[in-house]
Amino acid sequence: MDFKRYQQAAIKTLQPPAEDTDPVLVPLLGLAGEVGSLVTAYKKRLRDGPAYEQGKHQLREELGDVLWYVAAVAHRFDLDLDDIAAASLEKTKDRWRPTPDTEHTRFDAYFPSHECLPRQTTLTFTPILREGRTVIVLTREDGTPAGDPLTSASHIEDDYRFHDAFHLAHAAVLGWSPVTRFLLGRKRKSDLRTDEAEDGGRAIAIEEGISALVFSYAARHRYFADIEHIDNELLTTINHMTAHLEVSVCRAADWEQAIFAGYTAWRQLREQDGGTVHLDLDRRLLTVDPL
Repeated sequence: MDFKRYQQAAIKTLQPPAEDTDPVLVPLLGLAGEVGSLVTAYKKRLRDGPAYEQGKHQLREELGDVLWYVAAVAHRFDLDLDDIAAASLEKTKDRWRPTPDTEHTRFDAYFPSHECLPRQTTLTFTPILREGRTVIVLTREDGTPAGDPLTSASHIEDDYRFHDAFHLAHAAVLGWSPVTRFLLGRKRKSDLRTDEAEDGGRAIAIEEGISALVFSYAARHRYFADIEHIDNELLTTINHMTAHLEVSVCRAADWEQAIFAGYTAWRQLREQDGGTVHLDLDRRLLTVDPL
């Protein structure tokens, strides 16, 4: 039986709501109650083990009750259970499917080579003492500076001065980073609309905003030193922030991989107080060597 047929059959047994009562309330409370009953049935199975002969049968029954109430709540909200199931699978695929070892989207494939992100390149983070404080100077392979020297720009030293590693990870893993294009002088100026909408100030501000947002989250999670997954709410927020940009084609799993790659590099730079970062866009890798 498919979900559509099940929902059509289930709502035939759905009682009309009492007068002046929210029609959603009864099935919603029923759903909460049946989830509790399911947990109780599983608790009995854990407690009694093989002696609990009706365990699997009761779990099957309780799951059926949960499904009925899910169908009823969906109906009350004028939602199709079949559509809900399909959307759920798509969300799961976007969030949890392992990222394939394939090349990411080439957002600059049809632009002149001097406007393309280099497939392999190296940048060096060098700490320099200036006026009693440490700043990070980022330089390209040819020794020229990439952007301005950075401090952590905070009353509390949290080593955010190494945060360009996050942008480099976006470039390596996602093939996207307006900030990295600016740092490397690879803005796509041959197309005015792309230069303005994808590589311009707003896109740069959005990527910087993502970096600051994720850093705030990471600071509460040991900077991802032993974290395997990022909360879906954070990845959803990033998706909303970039919905109008070319990077919107990337999945939540891609963003998670990019974030972890950036923080692995950031932790190494922090521990070593600088280092040389190697970008490999073909292999979607970011590696760090000591200075």
